[in-house]
Amino acid sequence: MWSHNSIFYQIYPLGFCAAPFENDGIFVNRIDKISDWIPHMKRLGVDAVYLSPLFESDTHGYNTRDYQKVDTRLGSNSDFRRICEKLHENDIRIVLDGVFNHVGRGFAPFLDVIANREHSRYLSWFNINLDGNSNYDDGLWYEGWEGHYDLVKLNLRHPEVEEMIFAAVRMWVEEFDIDGLRLDVAYCLDEGFLRNLRRFCEQLKPDFFILGEMLHGDYSRLVNSEMLHSATNYECYKGLFSSFNSANMFEIIHSLLRQFGSENWTLYKGLHMFSFVDNHDVSRIASQLENENHLPLIYALCFAMPGIPCVYYGSEWGAKGDKKDGDPSLRLSYDEPIFNELSAYIARLAAAKKASNALCHGTFRSVYLTNRQCIFERKTEDERVLVAINIEATPHTAHFDAGCGEAYDLITGEKFDFGGGSILAPYRAYLWKMEK
Repeated sequence: MWSHNSIFYQIYPLGFCAAPFENDGIFVNRIDKISDWIPHMKRLGVDAVYLSPLFESDTHGYNTRDYQKVDTRLGSNSDFRRICEKLHENDIRIVLDGVFNHVGRGFAPFLDVIANREHSRYLSWFNINLDGNSNYDDGLWYEGWEGHYDLVKLNLRHPEVEEMIFAAVRMWVEEFDIDGLRLDVAYCLDEGFLRNLRRFCEQLKPDFFILGEMLHGDYSRLVNSEMLHSATNYECYKGLFSSFNSANMFEIIHSLLRQFGSENWTLYKGLHMFSFVDNHDVSRIASQLENENHLPLIYALCFAMPGIPCVYYGSEWGAKGDKKDGDPSLRLSYDEPIFNELSAYIARLAAAKKASNALCHGTFRSVYLTNRQCIFERKTEDERVLVAINIEATPHTAHFDAGCGEAYDLITGEKFDFGGGSILAPYRAYLWKMEK
């Protein structure tokens, strides 16, 4: 799967393009801004862009009105098609947000139910009780996603609902030539629907990538040969920033051993989960970390651990945003991209990741671990890389068996000699490619 060797870049189009929060119905081509950022993505080493919802919705994109129409606040289908063509010309694949668990109250079939009640042909598309009432005083009750009644739950076991969604996916592939889907709240989706979706998408494109949003539980419940290819690794997302802030690298290494270690009981050996330090739903990592010197290091760990790394637009130069200030504060528009020291470091990490079979596909083994330092091995039959990170402000001498005498750092190209103990510089990460 192409995704296993890719660096992803996430854009939240409505925020990125400074669209008004409420759908005002006024057509404005704002989406061309994505094209302007393609050189920046290429400079970062991005191979795939994941675009949060961009189809017609009530407000934030996750309350869809029309699955086959680009949101009026962003532009037209033809505008977006041109962007997709430019992305593909630059060897950047496209993954769209598939919001299939629920729709917005402005979704035409739901409006028909409100108007026609038991006479609506769409009544069984939703979970409706005509004897109840809703928070909106509709004179009927319906299931909303996790109690949010602006997000109307779809009945994914209904053949017509599945047909409607598959028709949209087919249109996205045929008109925009997309390469994959990120499924919103995948943990809520009907498993039969997921199996059917996987088969349908593979018929459209054999290498079509399906990523699912999963927050908790056993990811392999849905990540398998019949449903998802990958899932958002929220367990390690939490472990990443928490390990740095609490000076406890045992936390993240424990999670990685639990998921990818060599023992028979580990959960996800051979799978490629979706790795990130932040996204559109959580505080930006520059606001989350207590020590700004840890910012490059957390990206190094995210890129070097098993998984498919994704960078959220703006965070590559250290943009801040706190979840407590509301989701719009995490989804801002920036006039132009910034390429600073952090951006350049992430670009070097991206190049190192893609050039290393071990970093993309290797096994995981913990080699050396303290509260403030960790060294772990990524290994394939033909390559071995040791990842070493020192999160404290002073040098640290680590004594361990490197298994060879020398290596060179995939980040800097510098040679490293393991004789007499390995000195880890303050606030430094190394990706040592070991001599054979």
